[in-house]
Amino acid sequence: MVQNMFRTGFLVRATHTLLTWVITLTLFLHNTDLRKCEEQGELLLPVLFCLVVVLSVLLYFAVSLMDPGFVLTEAAKGVQGSNEEMESMIPQSATPRLRRCGYCLLQQPMRAKHCQTCKRCVRRFDHHCPWIENCVGERNHRWFIVYLLVQLLALLWALHIALSGISPSVSWELWFRANGFLLAALGVVGVFSVVVVLLLGCHLYLVSVNCTTWEFMSRHRISYLKNCGDEENPFDRGVFCNLWNFFCICRTVMWEKMYQRNIWNPV
Repeated sequence: MVQNMFRTGFLVRATHTLLTWVITLTLFLHNTDLRKCEEQGELLLPVLFCLVVVLSVLLYFAVSLMDPGFVLTEAAKGVQGSNEEMESMIPQSATPRLRRCGYCLLQQPMRAKHCQTCKRCVRRFDHHCPWIENCVGERNHRWFIVYLLVQLLALLWALHIALSGISPSVSWELWFRANGFLLAALGVVGVFSVVVVLLLGCHLYLVSVNCTTWEFMSRHRISYLKNCGDEENPFDRGVFCNLWNFFCICRTVMWEKMYQRNIWNPV
């Protein structure tokens, strides 16, 4: 049972939750803006901050536990017809042949990849994130970005609150004793803020050009991209359409059809 708990990411999720609330408690217990507002009976700021923290934790668990878009077993999708019928729907002259996964032996849709950590094939695979202990794929990618946005808001707010609680002292030793916990919180929050800013910036850029992390990093090894030019992306429909489809259209996309259309009708 213990092994199953660790395998399912229990330790990572518990660490994230514990760290979040320890830092939040530290900010409330020291002489920060939150504490001052609380003492003065001005509860709006503390309540809003707690709501943002709670929302970030809820989004974390939603993204962490959500199905990222696992490819169904062929028994489960038998109503869609045989593999040969699926392949015959797509002209082979225009589109690379649908391939079977070498690990789970399922037929992979275009842009899918097998994750060796989850041991499943994931549709529109982006990457496996060790912090959420889950893949980021077609079904949870938009929520992953929303989570990063809320998490960044919580981190920057916590950074501001922690800085407001740093108090001067007559000596360095007394200063470190008085501010030790706040300095530790500042260090952790600062590191995570930098990581989240970088992650969010990279993902927003990739989404705006309709590319995944896996495709960006391994373009030269992917059958449907390696023969395209360096600046050519058969899935790119322009920044506005890419962002609109990513955030506002919640459905499974037949990437094979888009690939075929863009190969035959390049912009």
